[in-house]
Amino acid sequence: MKIANILSLAALVLFLIACGERLNVEPTQSIDEGIALSDDQAVKVTLTGAYDGLSSGNVYGGALLYTAELLGDDREVVFGGTFSTLDEIWRKSITTTNGVVAGIWSSCYNVINRANNVLSALDKVNPQDRARVEGEALFIRGIMLFELVRLYAKTWGDGNNATNPGVPIILKPTRIVTDADFVSRNSVEQVYNQVIADLTKAEQLLPTSNGIFATKGAAAAMLSRVYLMQGRYAEARDAANRVINTGRYAMARNFADVFNENAADYAREHIFRIVVTDQDGVNNMNTFYASAAFQGRGDIRVQTKHLDLYSPGDLRRDFFYRTGANTFTSKYKDQYGDISVVRITEMFLTRAECNFRLNQQVGATPLADINAVRQRAGLPPLTTLTLSDILRERKLELAFEGHQIHDLKRNRLPVTASLNFNANALVLPIPQREIDTNKNLVQNPGY
Repeated sequence: MKIANILSLAALVLFLIACGERLNVEPTQSIDEGIALSDDQAVKVTLTGAYDGLSSGNVYGGALLYTAELLGDDREVVFGGTFSTLDEIWRKSITTTNGVVAGIWSSCYNVINRANNVLSALDKVNPQDRARVEGEALFIRGIMLFELVRLYAKTWGDGNNATNPGVPIILKPTRIVTDADFVSRNSVEQVYNQVIADLTKAEQLLPTSNGIFATKGAAAAMLSRVYLMQGRYAEARDAANRVINTGRYAMARNFADVFNENAADYAREHIFRIVVTDQDGVNNMNTFYASAAFQGRGDIRVQTKHLDLYSPGDLRRDFFYRTGANTFTSKYKDQYGDISVVRITEMFLTRAECNFRLNQQVGATPLADINAVRQRAGLPPLTTLTLSDILRERKLELAFEGHQIHDLKRNRLPVTASLNFNANALVLPIPQREIDTNKNLVQNPGY
């Protein structure tokens, strides 16, 4: 018995020593900078992480889109949920501690930081892939700065763009926070200039085909949006026209197929989208816009005021469903459905609007482009056209896809009877935690 006990004790000691050696490892929650970006694979993994950041529920996984819709709503929907953060946005009575507002800010800058990490280590990327990787990182950084300046600053042209506070432009990785990282807000003009520089170079560097990732067409499409917000109609039209002329994208033949991933022409409709699966990605548009029958919360309910905007026979008018007493859009019925960031139909609408404003017909006549959109919606062609016709088609085609507040602002249209496009309540506050941490940040008027 004594020998057995000694052997057992020896075995136990050896086991504990072995365990101690196995447990004596460096922590893996953080990786040394020299290792994290040390080779081609590591940089590409970081780039994948930037894309993953885009799919966050605080970014294109939901918040960027539903915030733009709720902020621009005038009782075409009702928010009937219990989240006070979304209710504040819908009622335009946002507090500086609003969690959605804070989440968008921090998540977008987190994505920018990941993109900056990639850009700082391009020399580690295989030469044959370097241009593509740089283009993708610039695309990601550019669209994040664009979304931030649209939401947290006065809209382009509302006052002096050169002096209106925009958002901080961060072009280098932030790894260890020092006093140097407590930056001020750049002007609206400076932010737009940076966005255009990033996206212009991205368009030059990116390939025409890149799977589900950023392409030359995606960069041009987002550039078109940027120019449209600035009222630079020739540039917006030309960027949209470049996308259309690639021939890689085409409007889905049926409107319902735009939101049906099993449709044969689904992929050609979408220029850039967030891929959601049951393993990865978040679809918070489904969470808030779909009823419980489709795994949603049923919080955002479409009202008769919106439904009455559609003409008789418009197939888009039929793209709603009722659950109990409430009506919901059918765009987000799939819990694991992809979320579209930009699609080709928007490019036709942009080209039509810009050509109309300029009295030109580059690529096609405005009437031809609008009638192509109307035809798919089951509507008869128009024989004459007004700007109101174009803006109406844009509103109905892109409803609930994240355009509402931005289109109202750029067209200088009121949101409600008491809120003009430039009301302080329509600009998100700089999150209070950012103001408290960084004394160089100034808060937006009205907060």
